[in-house]
Amino acid sequence: MKRLQQAPNLAIATLWADMLTGAGIPASVQRAYASGIAGEIPPDQSLPEIWVDDAADHARARALLDEWQHLPEHRWACRGCGEIVDGPFEQCWNCGAMRPA
Repeated sequence: MKRLQQAPNLAIATLWADMLTGAGIPASVQRAYASGIAGEIPPDQSLPEIWVDDAADHARARALLDEWQHLPEHRWACRGCGEIVDGPFEQCWNCGAMRPA
């Protein structure tokens, strides 16, 4: 196992670990419940961490996580309803139409 990164909270740590596992890189969350002792230990030492099971997958996992954290943002007009959609969304929130290529 090799440590990949700390996460700001348990929800994000779990999301990242699940996304990595879904991409074929077995990952787990360590120190998931250490936030309960923040104050007894330094707060930065009580954050959850994402670990990859195989150290050989570390570089690929780092690249995927970096890509997910820095998604390009787009502003586009939906062809179905004309709604302006901001952010990394691929689908219109109003009518469900997919973003044009």
